[in-house]
Amino acid sequence: MKTTMNPTNAYTVPSVSIATARTGASSKANELGMRTMQERAYAKRGEQYLLIKSPPASGKSRALMFIALDKLHNQGLRQAIVVVPERSIGGSFADEPLSRNGFYWDWQVAPQWNLCNAPGADDVRVAKSKVKAVGEFLASEDKVLVCTHATFRFAVDELGIEAFDDRLIAVDEFHHVSSNPDNKLGSQLGEFITRDKVHLVAMTGSYFRGDSEAVLTPTDEAKFETITYTYYEQLNGYRWLKSLDIGYFFYTGPYVNAVTKVLDPALKTIVHIPNVNARESLKDKQREVEEIMHGLGEWHGVDPVTGFHQVQTPGGRMLKVADLVDDSNPATRSKVLAALKDPAQKENRDNVDIIIALGMAKEGFDWIWCEHALTIGYRSSLTEIVQIIGRATRDAEGKERSRFTNLIAEPAAEQSAVAEAVNDMLKAISASLLMEQVLAPRYEFTPKNSGPKEGFDYNDGAGYQEGRANVGVNEATGQYHVEINGLVTPQTAEATRICKEDLNEVVTSFLQDKTVLERGLFDKENTLPEELTQLRMGKIVRERYPELSETDQEAIRQHAIAAMNITQQAKLALARADAEGDGTAQGNTALLDGVRKFVNVRDLDIDLIDRINPFEAAYAVLAKAMDEKSLRQVQASIAAKKVSIPEDEARELARRALQFKNERGRLPDINSADAWEKKMGEGVEALRRYRAIAKAAQLQGDSSNG
Repeated sequence: MKTTMNPTNAYTVPSVSIATARTGASSKANELGMRTMQERAYAKRGEQYLLIKSPPASGKSRALMFIALDKLHNQGLRQAIVVVPERSIGGSFADEPLSRNGFYWDWQVAPQWNLCNAPGADDVRVAKSKVKAVGEFLASEDKVLVCTHATFRFAVDELGIEAFDDRLIAVDEFHHVSSNPDNKLGSQLGEFITRDKVHLVAMTGSYFRGDSEAVLTPTDEAKFETITYTYYEQLNGYRWLKSLDIGYFFYTGPYVNAVTKVLDPALKTIVHIPNVNARESLKDKQREVEEIMHGLGEWHGVDPVTGFHQVQTPGGRMLKVADLVDDSNPATRSKVLAALKDPAQKENRDNVDIIIALGMAKEGFDWIWCEHALTIGYRSSLTEIVQIIGRATRDAEGKERSRFTNLIAEPAAEQSAVAEAVNDMLKAISASLLMEQVLAPRYEFTPKNSGPKEGFDYNDGAGYQEGRANVGVNEATGQYHVEINGLVTPQTAEATRICKEDLNEVVTSFLQDKTVLERGLFDKENTLPEELTQLRMGKIVRERYPELSETDQEAIRQHAIAAMNITQQAKLALARADAEGDGTAQGNTALLDGVRKFVNVRDLDIDLIDRINPFEAAYAVLAKAMDEKSLRQVQASIAAKKVSIPEDEARELARRALQFKNERGRLPDINSADAWEKKMGEGVEALRRYRAIAKAAQLQGDSSNG
């Protein structure tokens, strides 16, 4: 992984650039016609509850077909119901002659049972009308039905949970579900699990289950067998795609004036314009589409067959532009969608050049030729951003680079506007940092001298060595093994699972904490790294996993901070190497080279990791992208919000102070020259004041009652 900068524009934030190995493994199939991820999922086909976490284009739809057919033919299930969030995704589950490639059966869906093909199937009223069809299917001898989330919810409400007994329910884009009681589908899945009469397969291309609330309760989730296939494995296994760039671009004035600076008409692009209620919107979505097309060139009418706009660039090239924003004419919109989904055009790179969308062309939208996903304005959901990036990560012949760009408004002069712009900026930075974690190999951390792990190559081929900082890599699984002094080992199976499977979800919660981002990025001078790594991350872990012991909570905290900080420090090490002209960090080994540069130059321990600001690398990037005046303005607005130590933070500081006392035989000194020891002392004093105030209030209350 390395950071690059576009020298032609000072306001382009250097992008994360992921180079791939291009092994071709992602497209290779076994004797049953299964690619790597599908084979991994099929090996777990006997499980009642399966959760498949795998990137876009890795073949989740086909994996479900293999599993479902085995359950129907060999496991005694009566029928399979595939549930998708919107009807455009239903096409991923159309008939597939799997036997041609060696599988035992073909996937077939009778036309009347693919309810996603009904006109207006995304409309709530139409979805309700399809409940009768679901009932008819359940009473039939046919085997497979495909419908939208909405249709399924209404069907369960009307027909009852028990009507679906002995059937497979497969939920695509599972991150739409939530354990929140207000989430209907989430509540229904909880009821299905409680009744325990169905099989469930959940599939998601996101690496965290919901942005602020878990999809499943911990008890329900423990029943699922998880199959994880990482972005690292997927991208390295491509044949054609060499690299993926992720970055953001600051603009001033109306966004339509800035689009042309980042929209390269030579690249196959999906442009996601802002919601009409967003600050960036011009409040006239069709005018925005027209201005974007005007920036591309001269309009030459609409193709009567496809409904695509024809726009001629100044260089004479005729672009085909699909407008998915204009919904004023349903017939025209259907024509455009049909042209985009036409199976005969799937392999035709020249079918369309640019797609302009609002609320569409995200998850499940399969356009393999997309080279650039350009998004205007922040997105409130990190899940949505991951899905949008996924549109550009398909592998296709001749497609060597792809990119994601987030167009973000630069902070303005007025204080109110600064606050809004800073929020947008934080969202963009948060998304970028999250994607760095998602795209990085998976880490396996162990205490120092714990011994080598099978399948790992250590220390750049030198082998495992007792007493030194060991770094191992398993190219096949996309895992790094890193030894860390003082690392707490998880004690329970659940904590061990979290450290292996769910660190990105813990990091996601950390990155969504606005206070963490503000203080870590823009109030560095007044914020100790330990306030972020120990206090804030510790609080997040405790709130996320309250049922675990303090030891397990600390183990998870340490693993999450280690995963984030080692990735960030590796990026800094690479940037320094590039600046010094050291060209050793190249290609798909770049991140590993950066990890080794960071780990090998020092005795890596958890105290060192806790003393690193997780946003150090991100700030270095941001400082190059913003002019000094704007950066100082943002820093001033953040520093002005600084408050005294809140009670929950004081309590956590006091807890850390007690650990300090147990280790050193004394409490932290509030006058210590060590900043972290001083902070713990301040926390103890603040907690004493809070308790004194509470006691005084209680005494006053007792006196009044007396």
